[in-house]
Amino acid sequence: MTASPASGVADKVLREAESLRRQIERHDHLYYVLDSPEITDAEYDALMDALKRLEGAHPELVTPDSPTQRVGGRPAEGFAKVRHSEPMLSLDNAFNVEEALAWGDRVGRRLPPGVSLGDVRFMVEPKIDGLAVALRYSGGSLEGAATRGDGVTGEDITANVRTMRSVPLRLPDGAARLGELEVRGEVYMPVSAFNELNERLAEDGQKLLANPRNAAAGSLRQLDPTVTASRPLRFAAYAVARPTDLGVAGQHELLQRLRELGFATMADSRRFDDLGEAVEYAEDWLSRRGDLDYLADGTVLKVDSFDLQSQLGSSSHHPRWAIALKAPAEETTTQVVAIAANVGRTGRIVPHATLTPVQIGGVTVSQATLHNEDYVTERDIRIGDTVLVKRAGDVIPQVVSVVKELRPEGTEPWRMPDACPSCGEKLVRAEGEADTYCTNASCPAQLVRHVEHFAARGAMDIDGFGSRLARQFVEAGLIKDVAGFYDLAFDEVNAQEGFADISTRNLLAAIEASKDRSLARLLVALGIRHVGGAVAGALAREFRSLDALMAADREGLTAVEGVGPEIADGLIAWRSSERNTELVERLRSAGVRLSDPEPAAVADDGEAGAGLAGQRFVLTGTLPNLSRAQARDLIESRGGRVVGSVSARTDFVVVGDSPGSKLEKARELGVAVIDETQLLDMTSGRSA
Repeated sequence: MTASPASGVADKVLREAESLRRQIERHDHLYYVLDSPEITDAEYDALMDALKRLEGAHPELVTPDSPTQRVGGRPAEGFAKVRHSEPMLSLDNAFNVEEALAWGDRVGRRLPPGVSLGDVRFMVEPKIDGLAVALRYSGGSLEGAATRGDGVTGEDITANVRTMRSVPLRLPDGAARLGELEVRGEVYMPVSAFNELNERLAEDGQKLLANPRNAAAGSLRQLDPTVTASRPLRFAAYAVARPTDLGVAGQHELLQRLRELGFATMADSRRFDDLGEAVEYAEDWLSRRGDLDYLADGTVLKVDSFDLQSQLGSSSHHPRWAIALKAPAEETTTQVVAIAANVGRTGRIVPHATLTPVQIGGVTVSQATLHNEDYVTERDIRIGDTVLVKRAGDVIPQVVSVVKELRPEGTEPWRMPDACPSCGEKLVRAEGEADTYCTNASCPAQLVRHVEHFAARGAMDIDGFGSRLARQFVEAGLIKDVAGFYDLAFDEVNAQEGFADISTRNLLAAIEASKDRSLARLLVALGIRHVGGAVAGALAREFRSLDALMAADREGLTAVEGVGPEIADGLIAWRSSERNTELVERLRSAGVRLSDPEPAAVADDGEAGAGLAGQRFVLTGTLPNLSRAQARDLIESRGGRVVGSVSARTDFVVVGDSPGSKLEKARELGVAVIDETQLLDMTSGRSA
């Protein structure tokens, strides 16, 4: 029987959708698992857009394991309990080489007759400091995911795990024959990704995350899956509930099979024929873990053979065939030699203690952070005190507590200085805050960071001027504050290492072009505390000039949408500094634009340059071609407003890749959602 034309079309569409899914899955694996992408982000987005359009036109083609279904559904009211098919046992610990070798002796005594310790192969694997999870596959498709919980029962986090691109939604062809398969591993957040996430949160005025481990756990246990989708989480597999399901004989073979199925495993895992060599490698690896892009609190030693593992068995708490070799002890006592205040890159004043040098975790420690004034006074830390010092993982050592029984007579409580130790400017501590700040934009201790920030893309966008040149020009004495950019002479720049005539002219041209940036960009560039892109845009729209902003009272500042008391106090403290007012005058003298023109009136014919007046936009996710600052400038140049949160008064939400909860909020409120292409159409006078 001959197929009808309609069925032929349907078959063609089905094949096209499947081809797009396979391509996207392959590129997800290359990027998130192998860290070796073959295409650009724009090319990847084009594939995803094509699949979305196809599934939108043919909803019957949408499958639960389609890449388009990773975004996440509505927030859950709570997490259901899930019982693991096999218990997820914890590991026994060894805290030094001797204890690890003693574990090996115990393994040797439990081996079956005819097998000696010399016959056993051992695996060494990094112990990631993240959150243990179990993934359940059925017929090759991801069916469920759960946290470890108490080892017997965990929480159902399926909706959240489905958003993670390092977790395969379906396994390669042929995996369906495996039936039920439970893959276990660790969800973690790379240190570099954690730092970038905190930078974005800081720019948006949100609370910072404490550390990568807590960030991973908190991101995975969000009731709103769209929040998880916006977080840079990774998954590394290290076990299956029943190894025989994969027909492998040992751990080394299992890791190889897991990689074939599309899972990431830890690259530093090794197999050894001798326990001594395994322990030596584990110890050496621990000494180098500070260079990694993930947190690790130890290594795991395992008997490689699954048959021997079965015969060695487990106690009620941990398997006898594995042990965690933990990092060396990370707490000890020492004496405080001095307490001083350092100026951080943002002007934050951070007390620190100089200590009698002591070994902690294999590292000599002679300095420790004291965080802020309250931290010192609450613990009553004084010079001469014997203190307990902790070095947790790879963080800066900190003083935990004081052994007051050993306090010498005549010690005095420490107090925060009134003036900046670097520039002498009066220090500021806002009411209700724990941190103290130097608000002088020309403070030498902050200068390199300020210069780099001033030139950045989201600020004055001085093309080609990055962190290396910031340090070089500051150390050479060419830039003593950010206004110094506009004093640079050709001969001064040309004499610097790495510069010739053409590169010098290019840099000076970029500096000259920066004089005409918008007021919002200038406010961001000045590095005023709490004034990120959204706040700067609101202030620029309200006051139109830096002079008007400098003259506004606290009531006038807090009347601006998005400007609360904390931001207002930061602005007042900044402009109250004589050095900052001098800086503004130097920028004015250099020809830097300190005001914005009035927005164009709305034209009757709706032509370009008019149509966004009075309309409110929210930006979320990463746009394909425009940075946040460029999108904001584009909207505001057409009379529109960019605000930080979605409300019923919002006109449009502009969505890019990996949008956050703002997209879901827009859908709930019925706010129009557009992409970058539609935004560009609107700003060029074409219909969205």
